[in-house]
Amino acid sequence: MFVIDLFLVVYAFLISYLIRFNFTFQFGDHKFFQQIPLIVVLAAISFLIFGSYKGIVRHTGMRDAENVAKAISVMTVILLLIVYASRKFEIFKYWNVPLSVVGMNLFVSIVLLIGSRMVYKSFYYRLAYHFEEPKRVMIYGAHTGIQTYDALKNDTENKYDILGFIDERPEYVNKMIHRIKVFHPDKITEKFIVDKDVEEIIISKPEATPIELLEIADNYTKHGVKVKTVPHINRWINGELNVGQIKELNIEELLNRVPIKIDNADIEKDIKNKVVLITGAAGSIGAEISSQVIYFKPKQLVMIDQAESALYDLQQDFYRKGYADNFISVVADVRSKERMDFLMKKYRPEVIFHAAAYKHVPLMEENPYEAVKVNVLGSKNMMDLAVKYDVSKFVMISTDKAVNPTNVMGATKRVAEMYSTCQQQKTDKTKFIVTRFGNVLGSNGSVIPLFRKQIKQGGPLTVTHKNITRFFMTIPEACQLVLEAGVMGKGGEIFVFDMGAPVKIFDLAIKMIQLSGLRYQKDIDIKITGLRPGEKLYEEVLGSDEGDLPTHHPKIKIAQLGEVFCENICQKVGDLYAYDSLTDMEIVEIIKQIVPEFKSNNSVYSKLDS
Repeated sequence: MFVIDLFLVVYAFLISYLIRFNFTFQFGDHKFFQQIPLIVVLAAISFLIFGSYKGIVRHTGMRDAENVAKAISVMTVILLLIVYASRKFEIFKYWNVPLSVVGMNLFVSIVLLIGSRMVYKSFYYRLAYHFEEPKRVMIYGAHTGIQTYDALKNDTENKYDILGFIDERPEYVNKMIHRIKVFHPDKITEKFIVDKDVEEIIISKPEATPIELLEIADNYTKHGVKVKTVPHINRWINGELNVGQIKELNIEELLNRVPIKIDNADIEKDIKNKVVLITGAAGSIGAEISSQVIYFKPKQLVMIDQAESALYDLQQDFYRKGYADNFISVVADVRSKERMDFLMKKYRPEVIFHAAAYKHVPLMEENPYEAVKVNVLGSKNMMDLAVKYDVSKFVMISTDKAVNPTNVMGATKRVAEMYSTCQQQKTDKTKFIVTRFGNVLGSNGSVIPLFRKQIKQGGPLTVTHKNITRFFMTIPEACQLVLEAGVMGKGGEIFVFDMGAPVKIFDLAIKMIQLSGLRYQKDIDIKITGLRPGEKLYEEVLGSDEGDLPTHHPKIKIAQLGEVFCENICQKVGDLYAYDSLTDMEIVEIIKQIVPEFKSNNSVYSKLDS
């Protein structure tokens, strides 16, 4: 590159002379050939100073161009000084270069050196592009599909063979765009896909709802085609679509409903300029609640978690976003009432979001000791302290597994719900509010990351039962519910979501296989492993003795609870404090006394139900 640059500078010098002397070689008294060594030496010195020849040509960018321009400019300045000295002091007369040649040489050299790099870069990618096997794709949606076509064609990293557009609108069907035919969706059959060897379909309908995207994807993923989507136009970079923004269909779009959005200006009023404390702040839900709360500018956000590494990651993320002034990260455990009392006294929170909990059903079935310690007694510690320090609102995150529980985890969460009801009867200063969630898409330990991992490993995907169903929501949805409940609650309520139809986990597994561009059974299989201890086929959001009441939000309801006998509950919760001397069976027996509807399923604790 160094040698080529020197050659191009000499060539630019020759072109400048030719332009100056009307494209003849009659240069008069100017000693062109004696001046060439001077140009070579000056150029070499400049290139060595700026290292303009060191850049990797196929990655040439603006900084490389600036480097070249600087090197040539320095060479020109030195040449001008030499020409000035030659004329002023009449020395080295054969170095007397015409000033017009010096000026033209500056321009021509920069153009040649930068232009040559662009040519090399283009040649490299065209050569690589020529030997690369193209991806055979179709674009669904002809209107914005034109921008998608341009983005694919301008991509220098990948090669695409665009086989056609797909659109159901009559004004587009059978027309040509960029000499490529527009097909009606009905024409894209399995035979068409096999004959044309279609690998990907890119849905270029940014305005499409999740349900529409799912319907389109379902038509093609079953044939082994990978489906990708184009983001909304508002998210395009400077109004232009970049290939890097075209992503595989998001798992959240597998929900059989439109995601619930909450737009309540009262949330800001409820949080702004207040001290907010969040337990379990480093977990999937706690971290998202923290992110949403800090957006509303609290006076101080106190984030508590016993998971040091996860809390550190959240802290660093907040520092990067510039939230350094109004949040604090505290490594602490809700199981220690003394430690939590110290923190409550120190920070005096006005609002508490209690997200700390153990949530994995099989693990808690094997470890009821720990489930009680965190989910029951840890929650009791926080509720008792909320009353002691006159906290305005205490919002606890529960689960649909607390409804007619069949496992230890769900039962311990139900105990915490019942204890919050009892605490509400003791005070009118603190509002105790509970929110019940379904399964959260993408949270730590949930089925979606498990399936992703299993797909990467080549399978099989493991499903406990072919007919098992679950309710799903996204993490942002779940956390919006928490904030909305904090505003809406007057104390003592349990808020539940209308989460639409339950999702069959077996069908979800098949969809995830298809969206990964694979075929169920042919490429990757699903293994039925059998129900785990404590697991049930379906979840409920309301108990058998519970009704529901509407709220101002059509998707949020209030569970109408059956009668809660607080004296008995408080006594039995007190009995659980002897957990160190109790066996697992004795611990579960006490929980069943507190929660009569707790009937163990496929578990060693089933004998207690008889």
